[in-house]
Amino acid sequence: MIDRIIWREIDWVLLVVACLLAFIGLAMIYSCTRLLPENYALRQLVWLVICLLALFLLLYIDYHFLVEYSYYFYGLLLVVLAGLVFMGERIAGTRSWIRFSFFQIQPSEIMKLALILVLARYFADYRRDKITTVDFLIVSWLAVLPIGLIAWQPDLGTALGLFPIYLGAVFLAGINRKLVVVLVLVGLAIGLLGWNFFLLDYQKERLLTVVFPERDPLGSGYQIQQSKIAIGSGGFSGKGFGQGSQSQLRFLPARHTDFIFSVLGEEFGFIGVVIVLGLYALLLLRIFQSSLKAKDRMGVYIAFLVGVVFAFQFFINILMTVGLAPVTGIPLPLISYGGSSLLTHFLALSLVINVRMRRFTYI
Repeated sequence: MIDRIIWREIDWVLLVVACLLAFIGLAMIYSCTRLLPENYALRQLVWLVICLLALFLLLYIDYHFLVEYSYYFYGLLLVVLAGLVFMGERIAGTRSWIRFSFFQIQPSEIMKLALILVLARYFADYRRDKITTVDFLIVSWLAVLPIGLIAWQPDLGTALGLFPIYLGAVFLAGINRKLVVVLVLVGLAIGLLGWNFFLLDYQKERLLTVVFPERDPLGSGYQIQQSKIAIGSGGFSGKGFGQGSQSQLRFLPARHTDFIFSVLGEEFGFIGVVIVLGLYALLLLRIFQSSLKAKDRMGVYIAFLVGVVFAFQFFINILMTVGLAPVTGIPLPLISYGGSSLLTHFLALSLVINVRMRRFTYI
């Protein structure tokens, strides 16, 4: 249970910034989908209310308890992911979703939380200066299992989202030069094998488009070209709410999900972009500060790895919208449309707040 004094230790700054970003996302979703038959903004609002309730409910549970039972949570999600690979319904080209009567949820997003908790559990009492080869292999296997299953669905973007969690945990544990060389060589080998045997043609085209943006302007390069046009046309102050030609006239694909940042740039220009970037900078600062203030190694891992997740998805999505990264379907945290993504990120922030507010022994 939570003592009264614990409310003083909740990071309200982090929570307010997260809510501001979520409401900005809600406004952008409404702007670019208001003429569509489906009410995406209302759905996102319902998910936002659910996320806030879930965040505060999770604060009542000590993060030590969550970490203690993380292996069971992780194992259950592995079973679910494996089941989806073989028996899941194909939605938007992947078997990543579980459909219910009124909503659908993506277990691969929730796996990010499970992997963070499992790695925090594994390294909770780690006392070595450098990670041993045996521990490195065990931790690698813990990460490879969900990454492989998610990539098999196939959902390459979400699978890539788990990889920084693994790298962040290894970095905190301490990695020697030999293992760095091994990682680089394994990465190169996976890249070569993936390109020749596993990547689908459209995925290869997306990678090639980053290097050669004019290669296929009406095909794989269309999204990036329209995104650049939208952001560039926003100018200093933007065209105004609901006035973006690229988004309103539907030239910009996936405008409420992958390319929501392009809508922001078109409608609110340089000013809007700077405000959002500033909010993200403050969000990341508070998250990483919480890792420094954690009272134990377990809390350090949780807060740091959550920060890694937010930083990775933020930078990849921004780079994607300006044509410096391939279109991988990685959403902009807290802003892009999607209930599973929104829930995962708010629960991740709840873990960070949990760590911060229980940093004193009297709590």
